[in-house]
Amino acid sequence: MSGSTTSRATVRDAVLALLRSFGMTTVFGNPGSTELPMFRDFPGDFRYVLGLQESLVVGMADGYAQATRRPALVNLHSAVGVGHAMGNIFTAYRNQTPIVITAGQQARSILPYEPFLYSAQATELPRPYVKWACEPARGEDVPAAIARAYYIAMQPPRGPALVSIPVDDWDRTCDPVSPREVSSLVRGDTRLLREASEGLSRAERPAFVVGAGVARDDAWDEVIVLAERHSAAVWVSPLSARNSFPENHRLFAGFLPADREKIVGHLSPHDFVLVLGAPMFTYHVEGFGPHVPPGARVYQLTDDPSMASWAPAGTSIVTNLKLGIAELLAGAGPPRNRTAPQAPASPPRASGSPLTDRFLCQQIAVLRPPGSVIVEEAPSTRGPMHDYLPILERDTFYTCASGGLGHGLPAAVGVGLGKPGTRIVALLGDGSSLYSIQGLWSAAQLQLPITFVIVNNGRYEALKTFGRHFGLTRTEGTDLPGMDFCSIARGFGVPGRRVTTADALDEALRASFADPRPTLIDAAVE
Repeated sequence: MSGSTTSRATVRDAVLALLRSFGMTTVFGNPGSTELPMFRDFPGDFRYVLGLQESLVVGMADGYAQATRRPALVNLHSAVGVGHAMGNIFTAYRNQTPIVITAGQQARSILPYEPFLYSAQATELPRPYVKWACEPARGEDVPAAIARAYYIAMQPPRGPALVSIPVDDWDRTCDPVSPREVSSLVRGDTRLLREASEGLSRAERPAFVVGAGVARDDAWDEVIVLAERHSAAVWVSPLSARNSFPENHRLFAGFLPADREKIVGHLSPHDFVLVLGAPMFTYHVEGFGPHVPPGARVYQLTDDPSMASWAPAGTSIVTNLKLGIAELLAGAGPPRNRTAPQAPASPPRASGSPLTDRFLCQQIAVLRPPGSVIVEEAPSTRGPMHDYLPILERDTFYTCASGGLGHGLPAAVGVGLGKPGTRIVALLGDGSSLYSIQGLWSAAQLQLPITFVIVNNGRYEALKTFGRHFGLTRTEGTDLPGMDFCSIARGFGVPGRRVTTADALDEALRASFADPRPTLIDAAVE
């Protein structure tokens, strides 16, 4: 009995040892009273990254996890903190980002009395946008719950998991929990992959539609080789959150819109469509008619069984993308030389007078350092970005898959932490940036080389554009006059510069790209 007693540790020590074994020694958080005992005698090999609001904390963790391909650890405060964070928890869920969230809870002895700052339904609050949520029945069970959250977060499709921990649990004693090997690779059905390979080989005019799953599974090289073998046109899936194919490649065909009829129109020349790591398809407006061109054979490779289940057409194969594409590469090539698809015409060079978002994107593309990373949350500038700011290298573009605002700015901080020394260019709408502007403070404290570019058109332009889709002649609540982004940035410790001309823009970009600190450019565009 005495030997058993001496082997026990506090819940806190057992959890920290477990996290250390998982390589999760960076904690993203905004602390509250119910979490403080977690950090008693906080070990020197752990790092606490402070965000000024809980949604920023999750956004930073999301960017960090995607950049490192490792799960991130988030600490939130009870019900209020989880509530604040829900927008970016939803985005992390849609991004399929592995995040382990610990949430504070009041002491077990006073929970029956609905105490101040408790969570009445701690496991229900974050659902359905966490893969798993638990408040352990005993304090001794906390380390095992965190281990399970880690394994679930890492299983495809990856995503957030949450453990609610009463404040008095941290000082209880428990047996340590050792890490285990849990395989998460999903290998697709060999017969169906062979069938897809044979269909691709027989096709006369194949097309690929690539999505974020290609980037998550690190299948960039495999997609290029497969496309070149089959002379397939490569489209990017609607609203894809990652880059999955070099946009200057001769087979790159462009970006599919989130519109059913237009998707069918773009794909209509093709008799075989291979969807790789993407939904089939993401829509943003109501549409009717077929989902794919009549007569075209369609195969989808995805690691998400849910995504496969609602696909409206074709054959879906649940698989890791890297493994699935390797199976396709093992198959036969085309029986004869195919005619390569015609590359889309390049857009005309943008003029800098007046200053537009097209010219802004063009000059970022010209002046940005090699290997720099674009983190984008500027919805109305997405089209100009596609035309004038091509993404050419693997893992150099991140945006949010949910469409929710407030992710891009803190995600840029997380990506910067996950890719030390890499120049990050955060391309942000003026309205978008205000959802998480406090993230500038974290960037300044961490001294990350981030260029924050505010595309300042003085309004929620995406809503005005969408208003025209609905026939609105006036959209209420969409103008944003009187914003001084440079003063806001300086208040958080980030130097800012406003530009209104082409020459001033080029000068500001060059200076920012050479500065090792975070800087902000407020670009007043027409």
